[in-house]
Amino acid sequence: MSGCAVVGVGTEDRGDDAIGALVADRVRELGAAGVTVEPVATPLELLDVFDRYDSVVVVDAVRSGAEPGAVTVSVLNESPSPARRPSAGTHGLGVPEAVELARALDRLPARLVLVGVELADVTTGADLTEAVAGAVDRAASEVLRAAEAR
Repeated sequence: MSGCAVVGVGTEDRGDDAIGALVADRVRELGAAGVTVEPVATPLELLDVFDRYDSVVVVDAVRSGAEPGAVTVSVLNESPSPARRPSAGTHGLGVPEAVELARALDRLPARLVLVGVELADVTTGADLTEAVAGAVDRAASEVLRAAEAR
């Protein structure tokens, strides 16, 4: 394992669930040195990414009760129970459950950070809401900050 990956989780045809991929694309456009962008469609795919990198920053839509578009940053391997972190629930198996599975299988990277963007609407076929679309640059900045902190 080596390097840092940024992983955008989400599905582009489910409204705000697309935010992970959009932020990952923005990070790719900014061209951060030493950072590889690895978009995935489902959180279960994270385990393969965890196996290849020392540091991983995951970007995903979350539902925590905050205002839509709010950006949060959590260092998941420092959290006593990342499974308690609310997830968008649009993937079946969410990021918290994938993290706990990776922990049980001893497949967590040395540093794992979640940059979450509070969602508003994940209706199939919906567009990104204005509040969440407005969070792309803020979330990308947090991702880059987290990637540099490795």
